[in-house]
Amino acid sequence: MTPRPDPITFGEALRFWFKLGFVSFGGPAGQIAIMHRELVEQRRWISEKRFLHALNYCMLLPGPEAQQLATYIGWLMHRTWGGIAAGGLFVLPSLFILIGLSWIYVAYGSVPAIAGLFYGIKPAVAALVLHAVWRIGSKTLKSPRRTPLLWAVSVASFVAIAVADIPFPWVVACAALTGWLGARYSPAQFAGGGGHGSKQASYGPALIDDDTPTPEHARFSKARLGLIVAVGALLWLAPMSVLITAQGWSGTLAQMGWFFTKAALLTFGGAYAVLPYVYQGAVEHFQWLTGPQMIDGLALGETTPGPLIMVVAFVGFLGGWTRQVLGPDALFAGAALAAVVVTWFTFLPSFLFILAGGPLVEATHGKLGFTAPLTAITAAVVGVIASLAVFFLAHVLLRGGPGATLLARIDWVAALIATAAALALFRFKAGVIPVIASCAIAGLVLRLAGVA
Repeated sequence: MTPRPDPITFGEALRFWFKLGFVSFGGPAGQIAIMHRELVEQRRWISEKRFLHALNYCMLLPGPEAQQLATYIGWLMHRTWGGIAAGGLFVLPSLFILIGLSWIYVAYGSVPAIAGLFYGIKPAVAALVLHAVWRIGSKTLKSPRRTPLLWAVSVASFVAIAVADIPFPWVVACAALTGWLGARYSPAQFAGGGGHGSKQASYGPALIDDDTPTPEHARFSKARLGLIVAVGALLWLAPMSVLITAQGWSGTLAQMGWFFTKAALLTFGGAYAVLPYVYQGAVEHFQWLTGPQMIDGLALGETTPGPLIMVVAFVGFLGGWTRQVLGPDALFAGAALAAVVVTWFTFLPSFLFILAGGPLVEATHGKLGFTAPLTAITAAVVGVIASLAVFFLAHVLLRGGPGATLLARIDWVAALIATAAALALFRFKAGVIPVIASCAIAGLVLRLAGVA
């Protein structure tokens, strides 16, 4: 019998979260798949059922679900500082990388070597998202004969997002209602959460297993909830007061803080759901950057580790650079400060949602009345991620104008890189970093050789 893993120290966990911040490519789908493979399958820090229970809660929240999931698991293992470390290290590497790339972008324009690396990384990320759809779908959905309702929810969600363009909150609400009704009239289809028990048994016992009691710090307390809300309000008010005192309410930094606080509360469904709102405000209303620059920022966000919503750091950097928030002699310092300000106000609510709501969620695992709607939401998210995979493949593999034929629009070199990456992931079980690195090198060589 496989032994239970030894207890993990805070230092050991810290090293893992630091590593995760640099390898979390592939958007939320790829990032969740990486965490599942590392934390559930290989390290066995948490059981699959507890992992998916936490994921279901994070899917309900506005904000980046993968970063919130890391925060949740870190909090569950090592209290508040564990959650702050896990969530913070999920974001910080991406912030520093994007500040550096944004500076190269505004200072030097197009860099052929960087463009070549990105050309190879994009198809690899598309393959990672496809692989994540398969991995998460296989964990959530049983055979169609056993759980036809869950499959119906997943397919309907795909059609709702990809074809009907229905907002993600409506998809979540309908899935939750389906799960609530299913718990009453067809509980067998929603009780197992997609057959996790059989899968989890093959991994062996976990440090936080299905039957592991909720630790003391994760139990609900009105006093603890009040303290978290008070500290969260202070962490929002203090920096906002400093920005208003320094430059006034109409100053660029204060306006960025307020605008991205609102954006953080509207990110149901991930970054793609909030990008139109950010585009409308940052480009059209405040004119911190141009439309083409926003598209370039999205490309940077897609090809760097961390949540895709980290594109807001690029928006903040360019806005700080354009508006010269610290004066014309400190362009880089002002732009970097703006990127930090934007990141702070975007991600602060995510930490508060987990630290405040986590104890309530821990009190519900194993209770069908709560878990059935979340199981249905997970099935819906499989369909949503599949629609994202289709969008991403089209974004990466198709080029040219709308008048060209489909065959003429296909970027066959990018398609070949994506196929090779998918083969490495599906057939040879290759790791994320080797796949990303190999494709980046291939893209650089092909671009410099004039092939791509």
